[in-house]
Amino acid sequence: MITYNELLMEADGNNLITKEKPLRAHKGRIKGNKIAIKQDMTETQKKCVLAEELGHYYTAVGTILDQANTVDRKLERRGRILAYNRLVGLTGIVEAYRHNCQSLVESAEYLGVTVGFLNDTLSYYKSKYGTYTMLDHYCIIFEPSVAVLELV
Repeated sequence: MITYNELLMEADGNNLITKEKPLRAHKGRIKGNKIAIKQDMTETQKKCVLAEELGHYYTAVGTILDQANTVDRKLERRGRILAYNRLVGLTGIVEAYRHNCQSLVESAEYLGVTVGFLNDTLSYYKSKYGTYTMLDHYCIIFEPSVAVLELV
């Protein structure tokens, strides 16, 4: 599991300046080589936000704030998807199951993400894969609720 400090070091390794600030409108923002993270959040929240901002750094060019613009929406989504795959991934869902997590809250705690971030991740995977997908010898079910079945 990646930590907030590891993400900060990654940002630094990419010559990005990351600062925690009293942001009003956003939880995080990247502009050029500067990332601002809202300071009055938990470390877990900051980690989720920084992972998304790094996702934007790796996938977007320019400003993508106009969510009425289709291209901006797609680039916003692409940055989020990178964060979902990085902090949770299908492997993380299976690992939470293997560690006997019994609820979304337990799974989010185990994975080191917020419940909202995990919900968004699961919604994305449901939209991508449909009602279920396979990973190795596991079936990850997204409807009617999330479940993991180990195939023997």
